[in-house]
Formats: sequence, C-alpha cells, structure tokens
Amino acid sequence: MAAPTPNPSASIKLLLLEDNDISRQLMSEFLTDCGYTVLALSEAKSFSLILDQFQPNVVLLDLKLPEVDGYAVLELMQRHPTWQHIPVIVISAFAFDTDKQRALSLGARRYLVKPVKLTEVIEAIWAETTCLAI
Repeated sequence: MAAPTPNPSASIKLLLLEDNDISRQLMSEFLTDCGYTVLALSEAKSFSLILDQFQPNVVLLDLKLPEVDGYAVLELMQRHPTWQHIPVIVISAFAFDTDKQRALSLGARRYLVKPVKLTEVIEAIWAETTCLAI
C-alpha cells in the first residue's frame, strides 16, 4: 500500500523529539519535503515551553532521550488538559512489548519500532491528522 500524500495546505505541524543527530536530521528533512512544518528537538528539557509556543498537531517521540525521557514527556502531556489531546507517535528502538504497553498506557496513540520505514511514519501521521485536513 502506498503512503497517502500529505496535504501541504493543511499546515500540519509536527514536533519531533529525537536525540540522535542523524536520525533527527533525516526524519526532519523527509517530513519537511512531504509538506509538513517540523520543529525538531534533541532533548525534552524545554518541551513544555516549546509545546505551548509551537502548538503541534502531532508529536513524534523517541523514548530514550537525555535527562528527561519519553515516558516522562508522555506523563507530562497526560496531566496537562490542553496537551493530552495531542496525538503522540512513539518512534523507539525499545522493541519489547512491555515498553510498547507502557507508552500506550501513558497516552501514546501509536508505537513504531526502529528502524522504521518512512512510509510507516507518514501513514501514522496521516491517520492521526486526517480530520485536521478536512
């Protein structure tokens, strides 16, 4: 199945949290080329401020981040009434079912295991944002 083509006029904003420089750069460039507005961060220390300022439609979240990990980010988002409705797609090297279940129980909508196919990422974003493009 071919990945759906994003609608650039939908102005979908993605917040990408990925500590690996190469992965962050490649993912950010790919998603930007697909028509998304992307803000990429290497850490989650200033996540709250950025989330309020950028107001993303979707968060793409790695779980293994320096200082503040992805699980803490999910917990923070669940406690905040405005943020708890923002879809989070976890993209992680943690392949165990316990990691997936923990992330999903903390509010993640989808869980993709690295290495991930870029078409899978686009399909997951598309599924979480189709109502925004209408």
